Amino acid sequence: MGEEPKKGLFQRLKDGLSKTREGLARNLGALLGTAKVDEALLEDLEAVLIAADFGVHVTRSILDEAQERLKKMERGDGNEMREALKETIRARLQRHQIPSPEIVRQPHVILVVGVNGVGKTTTIGKMAAQFVQQGNKVMLAAGDTFRAAAVEQLKIWGQRAHCPVVAQGQDADSASVIFDAYSAAKARGVELLIADTAGRLHTKVNLMEELKKVQRVLKRQDPEAPHEVLLVLDATTGQNALSQARQFHRDLGLTGLVITKLDGTAKGGVVVGVCEELNLPVRFIGVGEGVEDLRPFEADPFVEALFGH
Repeated sequence: MGEEPKKGLFQRLKDGLSKTREGLARNLGALLGTAKVDEALLEDLEAVLIAADFGVHVTRSILDEAQERLKKMERGDGNEMREALKETIRARLQRHQIPSPEIVRQPHVILVVGVNGVGKTTTIGKMAAQFVQQGNKVMLAAGDTFRAAAVEQLKIWGQRAHCPVVAQGQDADSASVIFDAYSAAKARGVELLIADTAGRLHTKVNLMEELKKVQRVLKRQDPEAPHEVLLVLDATTGQNALSQARQFHRDLGLTGLVITKLDGTAKGGVVVGVCEELNLPVRFIGVGEGVEDLRPFEADPFVEALFGH
């Protein structure tokens, strides 16, 4: 398949985060260097981080911690401030990096939620392909019954990933589809069931109530299900992603985040902003179109790719 799949994790991240890194590097480079770290510089740094979608509250917290780190360094100049910022962000993100949950009960149910247009169905397909490659038996549930395209798209991903897809017709009851998928997964000894859900409803039914109904139906079959509730966010939407995350977390109790389209934005600070604001781990990040461009989140290579060597 050519050279592309042979790219290492760091190179894929570096390529995918190039827009964010170039924006940060350009702005930080113009500010820092051997410059004295004074109030004016700190105000400029604050503007740079907010512009990169770190968020106001998180930016101020990061700068406060970076200044404390700077006090322990030799020169206290702009170059050292850059390192202090980098290490502060690394430490923050390491708190939000978690290992993949152990599959204790089968099927292990991953409920994937998010508004339309964030890449939810594609993300599920990529996750499925990777889990299958790792030797897991995977099934998909086409729970976004309000978009015929989503059901068809998931079926195509199922074929690509060599895993079955449980689907019904358009406008079928989403909870019913996922109920049937759980029953089928249990009967077939499937290890992972990944369920797609609606991101918008054509009716006046409240989306969150519909998603809570899905959760209730799953709990009837397994009180521990869903074992993960992952919210997919589009990094290019910036602070709007944070407001989406707040609402979904409040109503559904998220267990983690998937942040997509990081290759399409110069504002990749949203990864730091959202997980810090909500104290939620990032499970995967999307840095390109390929299956391998959906990566389990790791803080160290992410920060290196963000800042460069």
